[in-house]
Amino acid sequence: MSSPLAGAPLAGVPARARRRRGGRRGRLGWNALGLAVFALIIFPVYWMIATAFKRGSDIFADTPVWFPIHPTLSNFTDAIHRPHFWADVKNSLIIVGCVVALSLVLAFLAALALAKFRFYGRKAFIVLIIGVQMIPLNALIIPIYLVLAKANQVDKLSGVIITYLTFVLPFTVWTLRGFMIGVPRELEEAAQVDGSTRFGAFVRVLLPLIGPGLVATSIFAFIQAWNEFIMAYVLLHSPEKQTLTVWLASFTTNRGTAWGPLMAGATLTALPVVIFFVAIQRKIAFGLTAGAVRG
Repeated sequence: MSSPLAGAPLAGVPARARRRRGGRRGRLGWNALGLAVFALIIFPVYWMIATAFKRGSDIFADTPVWFPIHPTLSNFTDAIHRPHFWADVKNSLIIVGCVVALSLVLAFLAALALAKFRFYGRKAFIVLIIGVQMIPLNALIIPIYLVLAKANQVDKLSGVIITYLTFVLPFTVWTLRGFMIGVPRELEEAAQVDGSTRFGAFVRVLLPLIGPGLVATSIFAFIQAWNEFIMAYVLLHSPEKQTLTVWLASFTTNRGTAWGPLMAGATLTALPVVIFFVAIQRKIAFGLTAGAVRG
């Protein structure tokens, strides 16, 4: 007479196999959904780059040309030789460099005070930072313009730098504060017990641990300042003082839009962001590794 338990493992095999097959199908479904979302996001970027290499006849063809069969660099040549291109490149680099440097320094000091010290009005200041981020930038265009006009900062790069800092700083302060709160105070105290000064503990312990935060913050500040259009368009009137994003608007005239050179100019405008991220992303990994080892 056979035992009733003898067939139990065999009976459970098909159920486990079905669960495994169901798990694989679920993963395949989620992977397919992820690929579809990725394709949807990346398609405008691909179409911009592909159009930059197309001839005019391919751009305006009745049937869409999905791939530049006969690529050309004439669109890039037209974009580069367009008036004020190099001047606007210099303006964008100056504005972005100043905004990133100033925002990192100011946000670092403010985040350090908020994370490591107790002072009157600290919580109100944190709430104010969050509240400022909720105000849409477009709603502040007229007040900012009037204030800068009284200070004689309209149509000046310094006025744009000050304006960009007003909406970049709140987020950078909030981000760096979160990184600093995550660093245990005991690590600095242990360094001081070992004979290090407060400043030495700050340099040797705190800075390496918040390195990823500084890198992430710099990326955010760079992207926000480089891609901004509305404020630069309103505040900078002279063509030789405008930024690259405003320069792109010059491709649209009363006679129509030069789509080929426009897409080439947009591709050139996007390149610095990609180059900056590629140059920085190694330091993100290094900072995370250093923080894990020291922690």
